[in-house]
Amino acid sequence: MTLEHVAILTDQLERLKDYYILYFGGTPNQKYTNPTTGLETYFITFESGAKLEIMHLPKLAENKNDIAIPNKGITHIAFGMDTMPEVEEKAKQLETGGFRIVRGPRKTGDGYYEFETLDPDGNRIEVLTKYVNS
Repeated sequence: MTLEHVAILTDQLERLKDYYILYFGGTPNQKYTNPTTGLETYFITFESGAKLEIMHLPKLAENKNDIAIPNKGITHIAFGMDTMPEVEEKAKQLETGGFRIVRGPRKTGDGYYEFETLDPDGNRIEVLTKYVNS
């Protein structure tokens, strides 16, 4: 069994699509629009084959994701890098782009080197690599 995709509802469809393309190398499909419901959506595919669906509906509730207190459901999306310097470079790239680094880069107790940031909608993103503890 494989995870097909994760979906995010947004009120900033183009901005969120551009974020995942620019900072994480995603490739979008052609935008789909449902003329009956007004749903607009992109599937963004990453090098690993993983997909993220970015969706917009004309009427959305506020995103109540709190960066300090995890909510039920999806709490973050994790992007893997090959090396610790690549993780650090991605953190610098996002900071330069105006995105706050919430925590890290840091080594975790379970063998990851990671940092946390938020996408333009406030969804938590982790960028990480496995490290060998010596």
